[in-house]
Amino acid sequence: MLWRRPRADSPRPGGSRRWSGGLRRGGSIARQVLLVRVGRRGAQTSGVDPLVERLPRQGALSRIRPRRAASVPADAGRLIVAQPPAAAAPVPLLPGEQTLSRRVKFALVNVATLSSIGLGLTAILVAMHGQAQVAAALLVACVLFDGLDGALARRFGVSSPFGAQMDSLADMCSFGLATPVVVYASLAGTVPPAAAAVACALVAGSAAIRLARFNVSPQDGRFFSGVPTTMAAAVLAVVVLIGLPIPPLAQLGGVALLGFAMVSSFPYAKLARLATLPPWIWLAPLAAAFVDWRATFGLIVLGYLISGPMLWWRHRRAAAI
Repeated sequence: MLWRRPRADSPRPGGSRRWSGGLRRGGSIARQVLLVRVGRRGAQTSGVDPLVERLPRQGALSRIRPRRAASVPADAGRLIVAQPPAAAAPVPLLPGEQTLSRRVKFALVNVATLSSIGLGLTAILVAMHGQAQVAAALLVACVLFDGLDGALARRFGVSSPFGAQMDSLADMCSFGLATPVVVYASLAGTVPPAAAAVACALVAGSAAIRLARFNVSPQDGRFFSGVPTTMAAAVLAVVVLIGLPIPPLAQLGGVALLGFAMVSSFPYAKLARLATLPPWIWLAPLAAAFVDWRATFGLIVLGYLISGPMLWWRHRRAAAI
C-alpha cells in the first residue's frame, strides 16, 4: 500500500504527519521568538517598546504573539518646548514722571545720603588716629544728613523704595559701623580692650538687626519698637563729644544698654510726639541745664530709656483689664 503504518523503530514517532506538523510548529515558535527578539532590539534603538503577551505558567510553550500597538497621535513625535516666562520689567529708581526737575531733586536727595556715608567713613579714619571727639562731631553731622535726606525726599515728592534702601545702608555704615569704632576709640585706655570690643560689637550687631527688622515690619505712627539706630548713635556721639563726666565702666554699661534697647520690643515715643507735650514739662530740664547741662543731658537720655519698659508695662496692664 502507498500509505502504511510506520514501524515501531521508525525515527519519526507518531507518524509522518504528526512529525512534520511538529516541525512546522517548532519552526513557527522559533520564528516568533526571533521576531520578538529582533523587535525588542529594534525598539531599543527606535524608542518604542512593543507589548508582548506573557508566556503561560502551565502547559506547553504557546505561540508568542506581539500585541497590536496602541494608536499614537500624529503629533506625538513633536518636541514640546516650554516657553520661558516673560522677564519682569525693571523697576525704575524714581517712580512717576521722569522729568529733569524731578531727576535733579532725586539726585540731590541721594547726595545727602551719600554725604552721610562719606562722613561716617571719615569719622572712622579720624578715630583711628586718636581724635575721638572730632570723629564724634562727624557722627553728629551724619545724623543731620540722615534727617535731611528724608525731609528733602518728602518735600520734593521723590520718595522711592530705592531711596529707602539707600537710607538703610547709609545708616548701617554711619551708625552701625562708624559709631562703634568711635566709641571704642574714646574708651581706649580707660576700660579693658576686650570689654570695649564686646560692647561695641553688640552695638554693631544690634544696629544691623534693628535696621533689618525696620525694613520688614509694619510701621507705627506713634511709637518706635526699640530705640532707633539714629537716636542711639546720636546719644553715643554726643556723650563722646561733650565728655560726659561719668566713670568709664558706667559708660561701658551705657553702651551695652543702648545696644539691648535697639533690639528690644519696648515702645519708645517718637520725637514728634514728644514735641506735643505740655511746655511746663520742659521747665525742669531747662532749669537743670543752667546748673550742669552735661548731667542734664545724661538724665534726659536715661529717662527716655526707662520710658520704654514703663510704657510696655502700662500697655500690658491695660490689655489685661
